[in-house]
Amino acid sequence: MERRRRLTQTHLIFIGMLLGLIIGFAFPGIGASLDPLSTIFIRLVKTIIVPIIFATLVVGIASHGDLKAVGRMGVKAIVYFEIVTTLALFLGLIVVNVMKPGKGIMLTGTDGLQGITAKQMSIKEVIVNIFPENFFDSAARGDVLEVVVFSILFAIALSLIKEKKKPIIDLCEALAETMFKYTNIVMHYAPIGVGAAIAAVVASKGMHVLLNLCLLVASLYLAIVVFVLVVLLPAALTFKVPIRRFLAAVKEPAVIAFSTSSSEAALPKAMENMEALGVPRRIVAFVIPTGYSFNLDGTTLYLSLASVFAAQAAGIDLSLGQQLMMGFTLIFASKGAAGVPRASLIVLAGTLASFGLPVQAVAVILGVDTVMDMGRTALNVTGNCLATVVVAKWEGQFAGNDGQTAREVEHG
Repeated sequence: MERRRRLTQTHLIFIGMLLGLIIGFAFPGIGASLDPLSTIFIRLVKTIIVPIIFATLVVGIASHGDLKAVGRMGVKAIVYFEIVTTLALFLGLIVVNVMKPGKGIMLTGTDGLQGITAKQMSIKEVIVNIFPENFFDSAARGDVLEVVVFSILFAIALSLIKEKKKPIIDLCEALAETMFKYTNIVMHYAPIGVGAAIAAVVASKGMHVLLNLCLLVASLYLAIVVFVLVVLLPAALTFKVPIRRFLAAVKEPAVIAFSTSSSEAALPKAMENMEALGVPRRIVAFVIPTGYSFNLDGTTLYLSLASVFAAQAAGIDLSLGQQLMMGFTLIFASKGAAGVPRASLIVLAGTLASFGLPVQAVAVILGVDTVMDMGRTALNVTGNCLATVVVAKWEGQFAGNDGQTAREVEHG
């Protein structure tokens, strides 16, 4: 009884994956018949998508409605965030196209190619179709990009009405909290859904699926290493960040993030260590929380890899333009969803569905998601810590090498 209590959700998902592998390999007939259990899981995940994206985007943007008052610092932080996450998107696409982790799986049960070509009729139609004519119709169709655009415009409008915005923000926060709990309920079914999905895929495609998943994990960690070396390190050198002191300060929050797969668990230590490093408290207090919504480097790498993995698994060749459109949709859809359990998977499922790609890939990926979540969360935290130092340096507010403290810099 004691052992059962120690089994976490991650353990149960892993057990479900192993059982699915065994059933799919040893009893392919039974494995193939389990596909409906996987479909139920995917349908439950889809119900989370629209309310989560709407609520978290509105709260994430409207809560920072005073970015104008923050002035130069806010603009610089957002510019840095968007440049870095865009580079993460491109790098993720390069790695997944070179490594091809989804090649050969051939997932079925999707109108993938039709959905993709419909999105690519013409540049004019693509641009027009980004903007919804009816939010509820967009939500019913599961068109994530239209939902995102409406949510962003709604949040901007909400931030402009000042004191009257509070009840609506409170409502959205309550909706987000409710959906967090709803997600937790759905995730209790995840071990069954994952096991069934793996069993069905292995029964029809063979054990090489496991190799594909290992290659996907390896692709993500390769992308993380390359991103640190070609993006974060040059950014640190450009702004003359003290590398050794920064590494010593970021080590503990990064380890916490990696071991817990939780950015929130690492937040207090990250803020404390960055202030001790020499970043003024007002910059730490603004940049790190804002970065949790707008500077998710690891999540961006993961989403770009996972989305193209799903296309490869369905045997669909996407052009660069199609991949970029899907990638930017994922980036914007993930804004503000940092605190949502399994946020990346939920955003991924919605985007795959709206682009006509196999959402079944989400259930397959979930079997190794925890291993990838550790790496991407650690990168998210490290990237946000670096962003605070970069912004402080850019503002000329970083404590100098003359022993001046961040508090002394802040108070002149």
